[in-house]
Amino acid sequence: MLFCGIFDGHGPWGHFVAKKVRESMPSSLLCNWQETLAQASLDPDFDLESDKKHHRFHIWKHSYLQTCAIVDRELEHCRKIDSLYSGTTALTIVRQGDLIYVANIGDSRAVLATTSDDGNLVPIQLTVDFKPNLPQEAERITQCKGRVFCLHDEPGVHRVWLPDEESPGLAMSRAFGDYCIKDYGLISVPEVTQRHITSRDQFVVLATDGVWDVISNEEAIRIVSSTPDKAKAAKHLVESAARAWKKKRKGIAMDDISAICLFFHSTPLSIT
Repeated sequence: MLFCGIFDGHGPWGHFVAKKVRESMPSSLLCNWQETLAQASLDPDFDLESDKKHHRFHIWKHSYLQTCAIVDRELEHCRKIDSLYSGTTALTIVRQGDLIYVANIGDSRAVLATTSDDGNLVPIQLTVDFKPNLPQEAERITQCKGRVFCLHDEPGVHRVWLPDEESPGLAMSRAFGDYCIKDYGLISVPEVTQRHITSRDQFVVLATDGVWDVISNEEAIRIVSSTPDKAKAAKHLVESAARAWKKKRKGIAMDDISAICLFFHSTPLSIT
């Protein structure tokens, strides 16, 4: 089994929030998975062999939902970190044999590189970027009395705001922390999906929105696949994104840029 994740902090204490979630999530998830598996095996109607893939997914999904709720609750009561106006996204993958389970909170993105029928490498986006203007996200926020709108000097950048304040202006609709707006539509519930990995699937790129703001899915898998030393693939992608920011977004402060490349066929994990 393998776990990897990417955590993009924001706000004044964002770095500390991201570190805290990064440190607590793997052990909490493993513990919840073991407990859920044990409980399921006590169920007289449970038969892991009958529909292994289906049962495994529901066990992982339940484990992730439990874990994220616990991690967010613990973070709120952590006296060393002020997460009232700070938070973090969390995009994680568990690989178990030929299955991967993807859990996403926020606007980081996972993209799979797979081989098409004609032999070309093509991207498949595995996650949804949870931005506040997505219909289902905007509806939840407005039903909770939160607001979604763009600032005049940021057309196209939708943010989440409190009912009566020009604050906090979050550019994502799901995150750990940010307790000032948790009652107004922001949630820390992950979307959990699974995928069966075949011999056609080559690698997955996990990257923060700072990468995807300036690099397309197609460009990302091309950059990674063209890197001779796979251990340096993530670094190559991050450097390419940094150059693209300077070229495409002159005068705008560069967003956080992090990436992981998870290769499926006996090659190393690449992180930067």
